[in-house]
Amino acid sequence: MRYKTATQWGVYEVEVMDGQITDVQGISADPAPAPMANTLLDGIQHDQRIQRPAIRQGWLRGNNRDRARRGVDKFLDVPWDEALDIAAQELARVVAEHGNTAIFAGSYGWASAGRFHHAQSQLHRFINLLGGSTRAMNSYSTAAAQVILPHVVAPWSQIELEQTSWQEITNSTELVVAFGGIPLRNTQVAYGGITEHQSSGSFTQALASGVKFINISPIKDDMPESSSVQWLACRPGTDVALMLGLAYVLETESLVSKKFLESHCSGYVLFRKYLLGHENGIAKTPQWAEKICSVSAEEITSLARRLVKQRTFMTAAWSLQRAHHGEQPYWMLVTLAAMLGQIGLPGGGFGFGYGAEGFIGSHWRRFNWATFSKGMNPTRFAIPVARIADMLLHPNESIHYDGRDIIFPEIDLIYWAGGNPFHHHQDLNRLIKGWRRPSTVIVNEPWWTPTAQWADIVFPATTALEREDICASSHDPYAHVMQAALPAQHQARSDHEIFTGLAKRLGLDAAFTAGLSEREWLQDMWQRSSELALREGFELPEFEDFWKAGTFQIPEANSRPVWLADFRADPLLHPLRTPSGKIELFSKTIAEFNYSDCPGHAAWLEPFERLGGAGHSRYPLHLLTPQPERRLHSQLDHSAHSQAGKIQGKEVISIHPDTAAARGFSPGDIVRVFNDRGACLAAVGLDTNRLVDVVSLPTGSWFAPLEDATDANGNPNVLTADIGTSSLAQGPSANTCLVEVERYLEPVNPRNRPP
Repeated sequence: MRYKTATQWGVYEVEVMDGQITDVQGISADPAPAPMANTLLDGIQHDQRIQRPAIRQGWLRGNNRDRARRGVDKFLDVPWDEALDIAAQELARVVAEHGNTAIFAGSYGWASAGRFHHAQSQLHRFINLLGGSTRAMNSYSTAAAQVILPHVVAPWSQIELEQTSWQEITNSTELVVAFGGIPLRNTQVAYGGITEHQSSGSFTQALASGVKFINISPIKDDMPESSSVQWLACRPGTDVALMLGLAYVLETESLVSKKFLESHCSGYVLFRKYLLGHENGIAKTPQWAEKICSVSAEEITSLARRLVKQRTFMTAAWSLQRAHHGEQPYWMLVTLAAMLGQIGLPGGGFGFGYGAEGFIGSHWRRFNWATFSKGMNPTRFAIPVARIADMLLHPNESIHYDGRDIIFPEIDLIYWAGGNPFHHHQDLNRLIKGWRRPSTVIVNEPWWTPTAQWADIVFPATTALEREDICASSHDPYAHVMQAALPAQHQARSDHEIFTGLAKRLGLDAAFTAGLSEREWLQDMWQRSSELALREGFELPEFEDFWKAGTFQIPEANSRPVWLADFRADPLLHPLRTPSGKIELFSKTIAEFNYSDCPGHAAWLEPFERLGGAGHSRYPLHLLTPQPERRLHSQLDHSAHSQAGKIQGKEVISIHPDTAAARGFSPGDIVRVFNDRGACLAAVGLDTNRLVDVVSLPTGSWFAPLEDATDANGNPNVLTADIGTSSLAQGPSANTCLVEVERYLEPVNPRNRPP
């Protein structure tokens, strides 16, 4: 029998025979179903499933005094009622003794694509009714962008949904300059789900229409190969220097759009002083830039002159702002686009993240479907998500963040559901030290993931294939019924059932469930969505009709406006939401924060380590940590599809043949990748399409430290630094990372077994 389900990487029909998943196929509406759907074949029904509630032996017997054994201790199976009683008592204890900010309700990650069975929403509704908690704000993916861009041009949420579409690029753009490339491998996924994978087809259509592309990246494969694609190999983390070199040519050769800069921008005069060296005595010439970024001065000059001769669209990958001073490349990209004066013209201007998710660049109508209500967090307190380890390790200390100071609370309990901090966070050895400080860690999880293994109380949760739901994302024009293809495996319960059980013990069940069953919640969300749709001029079918049909597509909008066209036409009538109402090339607000690591205009700031700079003599290779092709982040890494991309259970590190030869490596060799922060094992793969001193190790292998703390499976976040992008955004600096690689001669085995 076939059932329909939805994931963050697409909508699929799942065939089940005799209670076992036997086949997974994309639906007919999807022109290019993502192959990572194969992770479902054996990943759901797998011996990694958590079969019963479990409590760490030392926690259960040691009255919380053995936190050092968290992550290595054995677990004991406990009946559901007993486990829920113990967890509820512990939650009540922490609130009574320390207050609600002592609870960190993390739940960061790409959980179910369902609108109701969304782990973070379920957790936060429950915790809010309990009095709230400390939360995380922003994302590991785009933290620096989320903070800097509202100061400069517009809120991140607006940019994501309104920026230039592939359709407009195809019709109007002549040249696309992509800093960080357009890595289409990432467009298999989209947060909240995706029905039609169109990014690759859209890129092909743009090529066919005559659009030329320039891939500015240390990796040639960050853009599909074509005669219309030029590769400029730029050292990682030095894009700002290259952009400044381009800007210098535009300014000194009188190629800037003075009229646009005067009418639509604020602060160019101050930025110009810095650019020309009047501010610090260093002119940002192409020759200056070449020494930093490795792109020749001649190529920089030639590209600058080319930018003004064509309708040019510039974009920056998300990866650029996941680095030390990650705010700067985004600010500088906006500055460079403003100098060209094409912002608000069809096919001109700038955008971010093309190639980051499947919906970016789509021309679909946006609609905000109703969600499972979380309510408000009574504590109203949150920390930047990438500063979790800082919070755990340094309670009562403060950090700067976007013009204010945040004082870290003392966390005594972590509750996590629907994510994997041992994938997302940097410097995992440092995170471990912090993770062992709270008295208790509670986790809802289907599998014995690293997060579950590093918990004290573990509740087995169902997967999307074991429950009913609705997939309906604000960036996708479809809604889909998600059918229960399997019964709950072993003793698993949905997150909603788990939190209902806890809420009942704490006297909160009536408020948590609102007296509704899970099916009735789906009906309620559909009804609220119907009311929203009427306000936007279209109707949704009745719930029963939708449930029977299985799919609904919202009608297309009449047209998609050119982003910032109204602002271009009349900046006084259609001002931006910045303090000046204009594009802020100099921000008085940021300048008055007086942060040494984030001045009032875009600038080149030396990172804590880089090729040709600090740390290079000791660790001569720059490590990039791209998203994996065979899974979403760390999800279902235990599946055969994910494991088939590894060698001896190790993630493959891509190395230039010259670099490998100099170290005596052959393809498939197991190597140790290391720096002062940690080490992991990986298998060698050769790749000529990269700078010789740049290596790549995808994220997401399940963290499995050996006795000497070396990660056995190739998780690169034992190597990345847990340092904020700057005092402004405090985002992750994962892509600022130098390493060395050496042959590993010890016996190797994958370590993905349940505890």
